[in-house]
Amino acid sequence: MKLTQSLKSIYIGILSLLLFFSSCEDKVEKSELKDKVPPKDYTSKVYPQLDTENSRWFFFSSASRPFGMVNLSPDTQIGGAWGSGYRYKTDTIKGFSHIHAWQMSGVSVMPVTVSEGDRKTIYTDFYSKFNHETEQIDPGYHSVDLDRFDIGVELTGTKRVGFHQYTFPGQKQAAILFNLNTLLGPCKNSGGNLWQNKNNELSGSVVMDPTRRRPKPLTVYFKVELNTDITSIQQDSDTGNYLVNLKGVEKKVLMKIGISYTSVENADNNIEVELPNWDFDTIVSESKAEWNGLLGRIEVEGGSDEEQSRFYTDLWHALQGRRIISDVSGTYPDNTGETFRIGQLPLDETGAPKFNHYNSDSFWGAQWTLNTLWGLVYPEIMEDFAHSLMQYYKDGGMVPRGPSGGNYTYVMTGASSTPFMVTAIQKGIIDEDLEGVYQALKKNHMPGGIMEKSGYEHLTKLGGGFKYYYEKGFVPYPIPEGDFGGHQEGSSLTMEYAYQDWTLAQLAKKLNHQEDYGYFIQRSKNYKNVFDTESGWMRPKDISGQWRKEFDPYQVQIGFIESNGAQSTWFVPHDLEGLAALMGGNDKAVEKLQNQFMKAEELNFTSGNSHAQELHPEYRRIPINYGNQPSIQTAFVFHKLGRYDLTQQWSRKVVAKAFSGLSPATGYNGDEDQGLMGSLAVLMKIGLFQMNGGTDQDPEYQIGSPIFDKISIKLNPDYYSNATFTIETVNNSKENVFVASAVLNGQPVNGYVIRHSDIIKGGNLVLKMTDKVNE
Repeated sequence: MKLTQSLKSIYIGILSLLLFFSSCEDKVEKSELKDKVPPKDYTSKVYPQLDTENSRWFFFSSASRPFGMVNLSPDTQIGGAWGSGYRYKTDTIKGFSHIHAWQMSGVSVMPVTVSEGDRKTIYTDFYSKFNHETEQIDPGYHSVDLDRFDIGVELTGTKRVGFHQYTFPGQKQAAILFNLNTLLGPCKNSGGNLWQNKNNELSGSVVMDPTRRRPKPLTVYFKVELNTDITSIQQDSDTGNYLVNLKGVEKKVLMKIGISYTSVENADNNIEVELPNWDFDTIVSESKAEWNGLLGRIEVEGGSDEEQSRFYTDLWHALQGRRIISDVSGTYPDNTGETFRIGQLPLDETGAPKFNHYNSDSFWGAQWTLNTLWGLVYPEIMEDFAHSLMQYYKDGGMVPRGPSGGNYTYVMTGASSTPFMVTAIQKGIIDEDLEGVYQALKKNHMPGGIMEKSGYEHLTKLGGGFKYYYEKGFVPYPIPEGDFGGHQEGSSLTMEYAYQDWTLAQLAKKLNHQEDYGYFIQRSKNYKNVFDTESGWMRPKDISGQWRKEFDPYQVQIGFIESNGAQSTWFVPHDLEGLAALMGGNDKAVEKLQNQFMKAEELNFTSGNSHAQELHPEYRRIPINYGNQPSIQTAFVFHKLGRYDLTQQWSRKVVAKAFSGLSPATGYNGDEDQGLMGSLAVLMKIGLFQMNGGTDQDPEYQIGSPIFDKISIKLNPDYYSNATFTIETVNNSKENVFVASAVLNGQPVNGYVIRHSDIIKGGNLVLKMTDKVNE
């Protein structure tokens, strides 16, 4: 049949419409498929066992949320802060405890099976072998089998609640041992109490005894909920610990343990708010999603699978270790006064706390690590910690440098929180009550402030030698009055105080305190008073101003904190040009540091593979040590002296030797203080650094040598632009470590530096890489 022309036109029109709608449906279908593509799982790239042969109590994390009050994980070693917690080579589990924090531990439990003959011995004989081959660890989740009892253990949790799932064997009496009175990591747990509220509910408390670093006790309260009934509770008269016997178990046993440092009622409320359901798998998924949200702020492309895995493990370390101590309601423990009190954080219009309160190791070294990473990628975290530090000031009269148990610990030295707070202000993260913040920080830099206190010096103010710095411009070594704390090495103290004074001066300048600015700038030059022009090194001086005789710049901890003179000589992050002038000019300074790096390379830039090896006869004489904080900035010293090529070369070599590898035997090769080394590794791998800690006006970033082809930093729109800042490298390889040119948003970059104000707008930095030095 033939179609007329008009019918043909109608037919073609209908066919066209059908094809159009079919095309639209296809596009919609493809769009829907695109929307349904699962988000990237960055947690799958994390290797939690990294360096766990060398870890300490707060180092390892598994069933934990970022900065969670609860950090639930297995303990294979429980004796002391060092060499304890989850240690990979120990094949025996000694309990699952909920608190792994700076100078804090507590609430250790162990699922067991018991017979009548075990009931008297189980309190002291409950350890179980396990096998790494049947173990699974992901951020927010840990699964392990207890071989002795044939019990499968799975762990997850929320910020303040640990969530357990146990699979018991049939035909055996299931029970849970609450090992409340025990040595547990950094401190002894004592005074443990447990009582039953309902058929499936318990409450309890335990005291964390004081330590040399944390001078006051702290009580942790907890609430327990089970999905099965309790048949009986027995308390052992010798240990004081408790065995909770469960009703015949034919399904998985679920247990929630919420903790609080203020009351059982608040522990109960933490459960009610954070974990009202019993869906274990959902909580695992939610934990993974929270970790992915933070890890995904930086997307890296290129490099090997191992390099990407190591990168996200480093980033994961930067987001843990320091722990929340406030409840969901904002109540928190305040131990800064003569008597313990329960504090209350300020609330927003919805009744929620405006910020969290924290337990934290020192910010010593944070100027080259957390300051930059958090300040750029996680401004909301930096703001939270800044408000917490100021809460301590409001409660106790000083901004802390490492609080634990709601109190000051005086860990390490100086006023290391000053650079942290100043960079938060210079980056616009803290923008309210700047005058109040300034006065609080200034107090720490004057007599009566925290700068006077040496490490763990609770009862005096003589160990930091501050009165000599204040009057003479340097801290003598030894301190004439004697030993009062740790880390009383005068040359290091002088340099640290000088740098921190410079950072405070920048805030004084911002707030137009011209007299204060001049005063603290003058004090910031005090580092010159411990530089010996004859030897060319920083050198200890005694009280009379005489240089230490028979001085050896490679002798560790003689005038220098956790370092030697060669390492610490370069601790002048605020005035490297001035330091170079003392050495005879930039060329001589560069030559000196170049020789140090070549020698340090022979030892892989670290003092062994753990903090404990820094006093080893060979390792302690290393000229540069990337295993501890005092000299981790040195690769970028070249940058400030105009030798960008040497910064690019040596930073790549340090990454390859000190911050690569993916095994329990390696990782940070020293002292990974709650994310400091993880943060440093991240910064060196993306090629951004801040020598002065980001404390200058419109902070400057020095460009290094990224190891990836592309790095995308997703900026937080609540603080910066709703954009992405990308770093692209062209012709990047293990050989092409030098930056031939740098172009930011189409414009050449001079001096291989970019400003914070440029980065936070979003944009694109293109680095052309080469294997030849850019003349």
